[in-house]
Amino acid sequence: MPKFFMPVAELQPAFLTLTGENAAHAKVLRLKPGDTVTVCDGNGTDHTCTISDLSQGQVSLVVRHSAPTAAEAKCAVRIFLAFAKADKLEHVVQKATELGAAEVIAFPSKRCVSTPDAGALTKKLARWNKIAASAAAQSGRGRIPTVTAAASFDAALAQAAQAELPVLFYENEQHRTFREAIGDATFASAALMTGPEGGFIPEEIQAAQQAGLQICTLGPRILRCETAPLCALSALLYATGEF
Repeated sequence: MPKFFMPVAELQPAFLTLTGENAAHAKVLRLKPGDTVTVCDGNGTDHTCTISDLSQGQVSLVVRHSAPTAAEAKCAVRIFLAFAKADKLEHVVQKATELGAAEVIAFPSKRCVSTPDAGALTKKLARWNKIAASAAAQSGRGRIPTVTAAASFDAALAQAAQAELPVLFYENEQHRTFREAIGDATFASAALMTGPEGGFIPEEIQAAQQAGLQICTLGPRILRCETAPLCALSALLYATGEF
């Protein structure tokens, strides 16, 4: 069933109207009167609607039923990913949204190959959030994960440390496994931090420990920077019963 997100301010109890990009997307899907679609408020509520009329630039809907979405994870997981080159971060945003991440935060790290300047970052954030919105609709999410950027590595650590389970993954960690860190998986929030193409430097690991993050290994294999966060997210959601 096609799904569209609509701001809460535009929602009405009985009738809704799709406009702008939503209306254009409905046209691409060749929807017609009588078809059923889902409209989500982005806050976890889905509205099942029937198309009553299509006109130039808008689609009129009749609300048939409203209910909490069943697609949101019980554990709010924030992904912290160091800036990466090319479109690697785009890939992580899309797939992390599909898997159930609550938020994606990009941050600078000492070994980042590419760090966007202020102008480029503004454009990238707009694109990343658009990718998250599209992936959320495609995967039936009830919320659109926000994609933001931390001003510094220390700022990212401070945000990550607020989670009940804050973890930084380090390829040189030999003892503490992610399985051990997860434990009985009774927490409601988690922060998963992964590094850039060149990995973290020892000073960053020390700073993370001082901030209260657990330093863990994801196994004996070296994972690419775009693979590690998705691997960790999948493992955590499995441990918390999502799969």
